[in-house]
Formats: sequence, structure tokens, C-alpha cells
Amino acid sequence: MLALGTVSLVTDVSSEMVTAVLPLYLVSGLGLSPLGFGLLDGIYNGFSAVVRLVGGHLADRGGGRHKWVAGFGYGVSAVCKPLLLVAHSLTPIGLVLAADRTGKGLRTAPRDALISLSSTTESRGRAFGVHRAMDTAGALLGPLVAFLILRATVDGYDAVFTVSFCVAALGVLVLVLFVPGGRGEAVADERPTLRGAVGLLRRRGLRRIAVCALLLGLATVSDSFVYLLLQRRLGVPDRWFALLPLGTAASFLLLAMPLGWLADRVGRWAVFVAGHGALLVAYALLLTAWRGSPLPYVVLALHGAFYAATDGVLMAAASDGVPKALRSSGLALVQTGQALARFACSLLFGAAWTVWGDRAALAGAATALVVCVVFSVVVRPKGAVPA
Repeated sequence: MLALGTVSLVTDVSSEMVTAVLPLYLVSGLGLSPLGFGLLDGIYNGFSAVVRLVGGHLADRGGGRHKWVAGFGYGVSAVCKPLLLVAHSLTPIGLVLAADRTGKGLRTAPRDALISLSSTTESRGRAFGVHRAMDTAGALLGPLVAFLILRATVDGYDAVFTVSFCVAALGVLVLVLFVPGGRGEAVADERPTLRGAVGLLRRRGLRRIAVCALLLGLATVSDSFVYLLLQRRLGVPDRWFALLPLGTAASFLLLAMPLGWLADRVGRWAVFVAGHGALLVAYALLLTAWRGSPLPYVVLALHGAFYAATDGVLMAAASDGVPKALRSSGLALVQTGQALARFACSLLFGAAWTVWGDRAALAGAATALVVCVVFSVVVRPKGAVPA
């Protein structure tokens, strides 16, 4: 668990270095419109959906080779970092980001399956919380490293992409040397076939979780748009923009383990839905006329609380209804629906911002989130409350 958490920590330093500067690089540096940025951001956050099922199936089909499928995904993402140095227009940048997200898609389900298989049902929320806390420590360091590089170098963006590649390569090395293989246990009546993986949706509890995750993803505005909205509301200078993700990461880091423990005690679905309530409050604050100095701290704290209550908790909830031999495939089903929904949300939000403005776009997203939260409360899956 600690070795896998270290891999995620190092890899997140690399990826969040890029994520922290990418919105400003694309919008201010390359002059993309909100719609164009929405397209690229949707690719960056949602393209992995098309390969998550592949990664999950390969890990299960290979007799539980979760480590090696995850390692290949980490390697693909690492190779993509230096390619950003030579991509300066919409099409090549889109292709590089798509390849990077392909790597993320391949590794995410096998990695979460390793966590799930190495923990008990009673402690699964806490196990995912520990991992997400270490993962988020990297997300906290990444923007800080990017900020320092931008201030210390002339060609700041190129330096960020270069250092990001070196850090990502270190993460792959740690995975290969220190993470156990994690072979899954064979289950006679649940053979790891593609048909068996898709057939998991016949399980009522998992199907409800997947549908709710998809609907809530449709109303979840991308992190990058949240940071751009904050910058416009408060007039944050470009040189400080890379620090905004630090607020989200700090809140996520502090709350991941406590909320994972709480999910094991009071019910994972209750904590998951409450996390979306925190996100709704953040949207509401961005829509108000309040421009006080505490605004960014409150919004970013709520943003981080949303991730702490949903990211690992959703995987812990979904794990309860998936057999071990299909664990990676089952988690990939839920992740795929959520990723596709967030991809669609980025496109729709970027288009709405371009046509109607940022406030109207955010008001529409907040309204949709209210509807989806109410729906998720009504159709709460069985097993959402621990025995």
C-alpha cells in the first residue's frame, strides 16, 4: 500500500505540474477560446474513459497482472510529457493529451483493484483514503514546483514540461522495483471474460452506483474551469495562477483519510453524496456577488472536500459489489461512465461559457447538480450503509 501510494505521490507531482499551468498556457499563451479549451480539457480529463475498460480487462484477463498493466499506463503518460515541448497548436496538443490520458486510463482501474484486493471490506474506505492522501500530497507539491520553475526560468513552460517528464520516469521506476505484483484470486464461477465484465451491470447495486456516478459527472465542472472562474472573479495575476490548485490539494490531503474512515462507519454512499453537496456550495459562492478575501480559500477548501468525499469513497463503494476475479473490470465500468460524463461536461460548459458567459454556464451546472444529487439520494444502492 505504501509503495503504491509513493508511486502515485511521485506521479501526481509530475502530472499536476502540467495541470497547474496548462489552462493559462492554452488560453493566455496560445490564445484558445473557452470552447477550444473546453475541448482540450475534455480530452485531458475524459479521453481515458475509452481505455479504462481495456486496462481493467487486461489486468483481470492476465490472471491478476494489475501491476504490469498499471506500469505500462504510467510509462505512456511519462513519455507524453516532453512531447508538449513541440506541440504548439490545437491538433498536436490534443493528440498528446489524448495519449497521456490513455496512459491514465490503462493504469487507474488496475491500481484501484490492487488497493481493493489488499484491504478488507470493513477498512476499504480507510485504505482508499490513505492512498488518496499520498496521491494528493503529490498534487499539492506539483503546482508548487511548477510555480517555482516559472519564477526561476525564462522559458518557464518548457522547463515545467521537462522536469515533469523526469519526475514521471522516477515514478515508473518506483513501481517496477517496489510494488508487489498483486495477483488476484481465481474465482470459479466468475471467469475474467469481457462478457462477464459487462455482465456486472446486471448487479443492481453496482448498476445504481454506475448510473449515479455518470449523472453526477455530467454536472461536475472541470477543475481548470473552477480555477479560471476564480481568477476572473478576483483578478488573480497570471504568475499566481499555478498556486490555485494548492488550495484544493491541501483540503483533499487533510480530509481524505478522515472521510474515508467516516465512510466505513456511517456509509459510503452518504459521504459520497455529501461531497457533491460541498461542491454545490462552492458553485453557489462563485455565483454570488461576494468578492471578499476569504472567497478563494473557502471555495478551494470545499473543492478539496468534494474530492476527499468522492474519489476514493466511490471506488470503495463499488468494490463491495464486484467479485475479486473481475475487480479491476468492475471498477473500470464505474470509472468509464464517470469519465465520459465529465468529458461531456467540459464540452458543454466550454460551449455555454462561449455563448452565454461564465455565470450563466455555472448557473446551469449548479442547477443540474441539484437535480442529480436529489436523484442519487432517492436511488441509494443497497449496501451503501455498512453492516
